[in-house]
Amino acid sequence: MGYNKNNYKRIREEYETKYLVARQRAERRRAEIHALIPEIREIDRELSLTGLSVMRASVDGEDVDAKIQEVQQQNQTLQQRRAAILAANGIPADYTEVKYDCPLCGDTGFVDIRMCSCMRKRLVEAGYESSGMGNLIHTQTFDNFNLEYYKGSPEEYRTMTRVRDLIRNYAENFTAGSSGSLFLYGNTGLGKTHLSSAVAKAVIDRGYDVFYVTAISMISDFEYSRFGNDTGDETGFDTSRYFDCDLLIIDDLGTEVINKFTTSTLYNVINRRLTAGRSTIINTNLTQDEFRKQYWDRITSRVFGEYICLPFLGS
Repeated sequence: MGYNKNNYKRIREEYETKYLVARQRAERRRAEIHALIPEIREIDRELSLTGLSVMRASVDGEDVDAKIQEVQQQNQTLQQRRAAILAANGIPADYTEVKYDCPLCGDTGFVDIRMCSCMRKRLVEAGYESSGMGNLIHTQTFDNFNLEYYKGSPEEYRTMTRVRDLIRNYAENFTAGSSGSLFLYGNTGLGKTHLSSAVAKAVIDRGYDVFYVTAISMISDFEYSRFGNDTGDETGFDTSRYFDCDLLIIDDLGTEVINKFTTSTLYNVINRRLTAGRSTIINTNLTQDEFRKQYWDRITSRVFGEYICLPFLGS
């Protein structure tokens, strides 16, 4: 899986904090009960020594199995007595136990060596937040992509049904490094962003890092990284995610100002991602002919030669 590295680091730290906080709260509750009921403190002391008695029996050459059975019986008696005392004082038997948010993994994020479902869910949620899609990722899905809008023309309906199904299959079977890239083109308002949002959610749900950005915002990021801002601040702006994410979605390509810097930036992103085997989805309102006229041959040859090109029809 390709969870966003920053998200993964942050959430691992969250889990480490949750684990420690849960144990600290239990220790505070234990100290509270020990101060309130000294007999519980003595029982807890005896319980903590039972394991040591088994070790001593082993060193002294005693019958270890018999000692373990004796210790287990002793522990059970102490636990029953402890619960009875707490109940008599109106306190739940598990009051001093560590209470984790996830009993399955004990707030470690892992069960044995496998990631717990709770941590996987948290990473997916973080993926939504860092994808750049905002609320679109929740409101624009494959299920609510309405093909009724295209029924005015049998050809448009057939084409858009096929496009929807191909993109859905792409998303549901996405694998980093082998799924390839898509070029979605057609007039504005035909569903390119909608289906891109649906892809983003499905791919994030599969555990991959997705980054959505408009072409204008992408160029702005690279301009800031290269030139800084009007105040002359140090740049140091990190554009690595454009190259490292498992799936990059560039929306509204063709709306940015076209000049040598913007075209070289676009070529750099497209070429480096192709070389690294990373997937990209490009959305544009331009036709294929308009796209060829607007961008370098080096860009158009890579897009039309390496991407799956899907036309969006309708009005």
